[in-house]
Amino acid sequence: MIKVGLCGTIGSGKSTVCRMFEQRGVAVYIADDRAKELMCSDENLKGKIAATFGSQCYNGGVLNRQYLAQQIFSDDSKRLALNAIVHPAVCHDFCQWAENQCGEYVIVESAILFESGLSDVVDYTVAVVVEQSVAIDRAMARDGANREAIVARMAVQKGADELKAMSDYTIDNTTLESAEIQVAEVDRALRDEIS
Repeated sequence: MIKVGLCGTIGSGKSTVCRMFEQRGVAVYIADDRAKELMCSDENLKGKIAATFGSQCYNGGVLNRQYLAQQIFSDDSKRLALNAIVHPAVCHDFCQWAENQCGEYVIVESAILFESGLSDVVDYTVAVVVEQSVAIDRAMARDGANREAIVARMAVQKGADELKAMSDYTIDNTTLESAEIQVAEVDRALRDEIS
């Protein structure tokens, strides 16, 4: 099974592009959503998180997101420690999931594809990009956040130019029509690689 990693900045429209691939019959794994599920359901992972951040991380077996967020957002070393626990679990889970899918290839969507180690387990990478001003406006509208908050979140992620340089394929998601055409081209190119 060919594995493809899809990344992009905040507000680039990764979810929209993933839906376009799904409409073409491609199974998509959303790494962020799955990480949240694993942190609540995987007993081994829960044990490691509690051992690192304290038993307050879980109330009756339920993840205390607010407590954990306070821990990691105030301390970069704690954020890195959490990532070192969660990212390998997500990579392992994605690989197991991929083995059970049908089709010629699968996609894992992750804003931090390269930082998380997921780029090491995929065969090809796709960057979804838009102009930064467009991404900021979209993220503000989606999240109800102010410009400064979005810019601060963007500052800790790789930018569009860097993602383009690191990826095998690029999809400019400025307009839906253009993105649809590019998704079709990337889909065709990936299927050609496989055959």
